[in-house]
Amino acid sequence: MNARRRFAAGLLALPLLPRAARAGGDPFALAGSFEQGGIARGQLPPGATALRLDGQPIDSATDGRFLIAFDRDAAPVARLEAMRADGMALSETLSIAARSWNLSRLDRLPKVPVPSAEFAARRPAELARIVAARARQTGAQGWRGAFAWPATGRISTLFGSQRIYAGEPGAYHSGIDIALPTGAPVRAPADGVVILAASAPFTLEGNLLMLDHGMGLSSAFLHLSRIDVREGEAVRQGQVIGAVGATGRATGPHLHWGLMWRGARLDPLLVAGAMPAR
Repeated sequence: MNARRRFAAGLLALPLLPRAARAGGDPFALAGSFEQGGIARGQLPPGATALRLDGQPIDSATDGRFLIAFDRDAAPVARLEAMRADGMALSETLSIAARSWNLSRLDRLPKVPVPSAEFAARRPAELARIVAARARQTGAQGWRGAFAWPATGRISTLFGSQRIYAGEPGAYHSGIDIALPTGAPVRAPADGVVILAASAPFTLEGNLLMLDHGMGLSSAFLHLSRIDVREGEAVRQGQVIGAVGATGRATGPHLHWGLMWRGARLDPLLVAGAMPAR
């Protein structure tokens, strides 16, 4: 199978090797999952600067390594560009594979119930805290290595799942749900820095914990029964950071793990690979 389509967790941690030679070459030495919800890493060619993806500036590390990712609804084509110091432009057109999503059609239910007055009053401030957290740049280096699952158990809801209410689409599921009992440990999937630790429950997310992994990549852990770390704390992969719960809008205890890169929502299955057996 072509390396661009492989998404085993180990792939993203290996030294990046050029893909098979093809017309136009492979100037960015990319490896990863080139499909909706996927993630890839690359290496800038010597002397290249000013990296852009679809016209938007993308950061790169001092060693030239960089990270790109593709939203659940990413277009079928993306364009990666860089400029060399001698003025020569380098570019590559990326094909992003479409995926099929788990859709549930509920023809007799309205799309959204009328929100309560309490929800309407509290939600703007909660969203502002989430946006501010994601804007923080901590210098975390977790993005460079392979990701591990923060907990293992039965996956109860897949990333990208969506309900259709009387023909009108609802919001898709932006992470992956793992059904586990209250109190089960939640571990850091990669090195990072805590950018939000909300132990006063949010209306939807409940006790919400967010980690920055660097280069715009962040994790969110929802519905926790407790949070064991504080904002600004550096954590290591595998460290216990909290416990599974059912706080916020949840029908039962489970861990919701969401991943985001620069506004693009990613599939944990494409980042951490298949969940290991318990």
